[in-house]
Parts: sequence; structure tokens; C-alpha cells
Amino acid sequence: MATDSAETVSHQNTVLVLEEEPKDEYKVPDLSLWQVFTLFLSFGLRAWGGAVPQIVLLKDELVVQQKWISIKHFNRVYAVYQVLPGPEAAELCCYFGYLARGRIGGLIAGVAFLIPGFFSIMLFSWIYSLFGNTNKYFNATFRALQPLVAAMFIRAVHKIGVDAIYDHETKQLNPNLFVISVLSALNSALHINLFITLAVFGLSFAIHERGFKWLGFAIVVAQYIVYGVLVGLYGFPSENSLSVGVSPTPTPWSIFLLGLVSGALSFGGAYTTIPFILQEAVVRGGWITQQTFLDGVALANALPAPTVIFSTFVGFVGGKVYSGGSPNGSGGDVGYGLLGGVLMTIGMFFAPFSFAVIGHPVLDKLTHTKWVARFFDGITASVVGVIAATSLDITRGALTSPISTNSNLAGNVEAELAAVNTNSLSTFILGLTLYTMYNFKFPNQSLVLVVCVAIGGQFLFKS
Repeated sequence: MATDSAETVSHQNTVLVLEEEPKDEYKVPDLSLWQVFTLFLSFGLRAWGGAVPQIVLLKDELVVQQKWISIKHFNRVYAVYQVLPGPEAAELCCYFGYLARGRIGGLIAGVAFLIPGFFSIMLFSWIYSLFGNTNKYFNATFRALQPLVAAMFIRAVHKIGVDAIYDHETKQLNPNLFVISVLSALNSALHINLFITLAVFGLSFAIHERGFKWLGFAIVVAQYIVYGVLVGLYGFPSENSLSVGVSPTPTPWSIFLLGLVSGALSFGGAYTTIPFILQEAVVRGGWITQQTFLDGVALANALPAPTVIFSTFVGFVGGKVYSGGSPNGSGGDVGYGLLGGVLMTIGMFFAPFSFAVIGHPVLDKLTHTKWVARFFDGITASVVGVIAATSLDITRGALTSPISTNSNLAGNVEAELAAVNTNSLSTFILGLTLYTMYNFKFPNQSLVLVVCVAIGGQFLFKS
């Protein structure tokens, strides 16, 4: 489900069985595989600004102008990919490629769309590993970008939440989905595993909507009873309990597996994968620092690619750590970094590319099954709570200067004043970014904000 979809792309009710489209509505041109590749490569080169501009770009050129399919049919296709995990823009490219040249066309279209962003993030990952932690100009830029990323998280919670907890038919708040979001945030605070949270609330909501309301309620209550018993026996769980340990060390296989699992969980777009990868790689694995992780998220928002391409940066750092590098991205072998980035990307996009191979008609039939749709609705509402809890942690970290948390500098008046000044500037950037996001709409908003804040960091944080 796209974080911005409710604002610019018509959202259809994904639980209704829609009428079949007339066969003569398809006006797909006869393209060679090379033409498919170059067409979607051109879309990838213009994929600035996040999910909504990318989707609007595809819709305007292929639906409105060239009339490959009708707008009504596009809305139905888009609704299907909103239900499924993965970045919708890449999935739509796979779909249009599928229309042009079948399954192989779908794969080629998806790969072509990702190429510009993939090579861009690889280049910047390499540059970051060389200068990101030793150069005062880089440090100033990325210090300023951390509150920007926190603001993007807060905005994402709102946007995904509006789409996830409101009834698609009545446009009114669904109290059950709202409660699921709140309880999911509570689960994060209680350190209940993410998979357990998503499974419990997805299943309970699906059962509740089938008419077995007490059974759905009982499933939710049962998890807390079991949790209470386990806490009584073994004590309060550590933060590591939120993860599943798919990548405790960044071996090539574990990096690929982390991407694969994260891609399968990406209901709601990139901001859904961020909490999971953060828990696995930062909290449990410890092979990338939180600051470096957030720097990768900021970089991804400045590139022509789905935001989830930040995972390639994480894979790059993981590969370098595997070869002896530091969790802040420095040191290690660049070759292993490139391998880690490639493996993470393949794993992350395995799901949407698999959808292209499976074929849209099968996915359309599956996601229009009411029980399946309600299960995904429950998961998506749960994701909102998980992202909200993560956004609080990230915001707290972004607004806290490393100086202020260094006990060795306690009593140093100059250092303490510097910390207060840094924290105040970070708070100012956070507030200004949120104000801009909510009050001004302009093309490539994420890119423009990243560039402006990066430049501003040179004046605010350089020392």
C-alpha cells in the first residue's frame, strides 16, 4: 500500500469483486523486449520524489496519454498492488511490461525501472564509506538529515494510517482497525515479536469480519495472556525479541534472507520495511549503526528510485562489515560491499518480480477474495502501529545530540551548551520539515527537502 496514494491516485475498494473489463480496452503497442527495457528505463530515470510521483508518471503516460488500459482498469490494477507487499511503482512497471511482452516483459520492465536508482545508491554507498564518517562536511549534512528522516516517518504514519484505518466504502474511521494500530504500537513497547503482532491482528480481524467476533477478540486476548505468563517465568523480554534473527551477522546468505523477508513484509511501502531491518541489522545484529542506517534512508529519498532502495545501502554496509569493515560504513572490502548490496536488492524485490511471473489475473482473483482482503487489512493497520512506535524511537535519537548522551562530558559547560544548541537546531529542522510537508505541495517534495536540508546542514552543524 502506497504511503501517499490516497492523495493523488484513485483508491478502489479492494474487497469488492469487480466486473470483468472488456477485452478491447487493451491498446498496448507491439514492443520488442529492447523497447520495453528502454521505455521503463526512462521511467526509472525520472522516478524522483517517492511513490506518488512515480505512480502518477506511469498513469499519465501509459494510461491517460497512450491509453494502454482504461483509467478504470488502472484503478483496479493499482488496488491489487496496494494490497500486496512491495513498492507499487515497481509492481506497476512489471504489470505493464507483462501486458507488452508477457512474463519476461514484466521482469525486464521491473529491472529497467530499478537500474537508475540501484546504481545511484551503490555509488553513494561507496562515497559514503569513504568520507561519511571522517569528513566534517559530510557529518554536518547527515546530522541535519536525521531530523528530516524523523519528520518523514511521522508523516508516513499519518498517510498510511489514513488509508489503513478508514473504511474504504464509508470513508469513516473503522474503530476496530484503529484499536489494532494502537495495540500494535503497544506490542512494540512490550517487545512482542513483529511477526507475532502482524499474524495475530491480521488473523483476528479477518475472523472478526467473517462474523466470529468473539473468536477474533479471544485471539487478541490470548496473546497477552501468553505474554504475561512468559514474563512471569522469564522476565521482561529484551528489545531483541522484536526481531527474529534472520541476519545476526552479515554473511552473504543472511543479507539476502533479510532482504527477502523484509520485501515480503512491505505492506505500506518502504516505511514498513524500515522497522524490521532496523531491528534485525541495528538492534539485534549490531552490524550497522542507527546513524548510518538513517543516513541510508535519507540518501534513498534523494534518488530516482523507490524509497525501499535504502535496503541496498544497508546491504552494502553489511558486506563491508562481513569483510572486516566498521558498522559505520568505513573499512572493509568494496567488492563484498557491492555483493551485499546486490544480494539485498534481489531479496527485497523478489516478491514484486514474483508477482510479474505469477501474472496479474491470478493476483487479481486472490486479492478480491473477501477473507484474504480483510486479513491484509488487519496486517496493514497493525503495520501503522509498528511504524508509529519506531518513529518515536527515531525521533528521540534524531533530536538527541551524541554530546548530550556522553557521560564523560558531564559538567563540561561548553559541551553541554553545544548539545543544547544542536538539539534545538534538530528540533527546528523537524518542525520546519513537518510544516512544509503539511502545508505546501510541490513536485519532487522529498528530493527538494533533502537537498535543502543537506545544504542547510553546512551552515548549522559544521564545526
